[in-house]
Amino acid sequence: MQFGRTTLSKFVIEHTRASHGELGALLIDVAAAVKTISAMVAKGALGGSLGALDSTNVQGEVQKKLDVLTNEAILRHCEWGGQLAGMASEEMDDPYPIPAEYPRGRYLLVFDPLDGSSNSDVNVSVGTIFSIFARSTAGDAELGDYLRPGSEQLAAGYAIYGPSTMMVLTLGNGTHGFTLDRESGNFILTHPAIRVPEDTREFAINTSNERFWEPPVQRYVSECKAGKSGVRGADFNTRWIASMVAEVHRILIRGGIFMYPKDSKDPSRPGRLRLLYEANPMAMLIEQAGGAASTGRQRILDVAPDSLHQRVPVILGSKNEVERLERYHQEYDTGADRPFVSPLFSDRSLFRDEPRA
Repeated sequence: MQFGRTTLSKFVIEHTRASHGELGALLIDVAAAVKTISAMVAKGALGGSLGALDSTNVQGEVQKKLDVLTNEAILRHCEWGGQLAGMASEEMDDPYPIPAEYPRGRYLLVFDPLDGSSNSDVNVSVGTIFSIFARSTAGDAELGDYLRPGSEQLAAGYAIYGPSTMMVLTLGNGTHGFTLDRESGNFILTHPAIRVPEDTREFAINTSNERFWEPPVQRYVSECKAGKSGVRGADFNTRWIASMVAEVHRILIRGGIFMYPKDSKDPSRPGRLRLLYEANPMAMLIEQAGGAASTGRQRILDVAPDSLHQRVPVILGSKNEVERLERYHQEYDTGADRPFVSPLFSDRSLFRDEPRA
């Protein structure tokens, strides 16, 4: 390690000293949990932790062994420090109370311990997503303390476990990336002040669900697929990893748009991604890097949650593309956009009748 380089510990202490000193200590505990999880993931089959369990989480999803182990790692690393009033996780039905033997603080930590865990068996990048809120006073948290819009987050971030382990963080002063130096054990600032390009020619969406999408999303994707011969006049590339952390990381580094939109596949779910554990922290990171994050009809960070495991549609990435999709939703909702049909047999056809004088 080169002396004088900025470590994650130095960065968070310097940026939280004035107003949120204990927040820095909590983030250092989160980073310690990330290092533990990185070692677990890196062992792969050698660690004996791959594969599924005979259990499901509160969303009805089959849990992987790593889901449970990584969840436990974050709880153990963060519960004892005295900064937290409570924690909530995608893998737990209810909020986690701080054990009686530990002091209470005023912060709330919510997290997805292993996003994309279904990819762990096939050695594709996975990650950890986290978000931090504050209560007005220290003490045991109640359910209502967690149900806050993402605009009230103090900090958010993720770790990505790939060829290198990185931790990407925002404290509301930009989005910054840190790479784990395995020799020293420190996270080193390698990507300061990340910026998402406003324009892009890459989009990420699971096209197997196309028949369930709303017309605004079908319109957008069909235009991208039409390439230079279509109304966009440019060719687009499709990307899909099925790991939100990996998708967002690619967008932060080189731009793009990620879509997990509302669909009709399961009418009981207005969206697929969890607001508190996935959508809010990623939206804060993207916005702090100059991008945009929307449900298609509303800024994600303005959504007021009504339940701990609430799901929402997610569209985030390069600002101009997100705004285009928001406009398509508005045009559809107001009736300004007509459904697309084959150009050979519609009023968009080369053979359409022109109005006569």
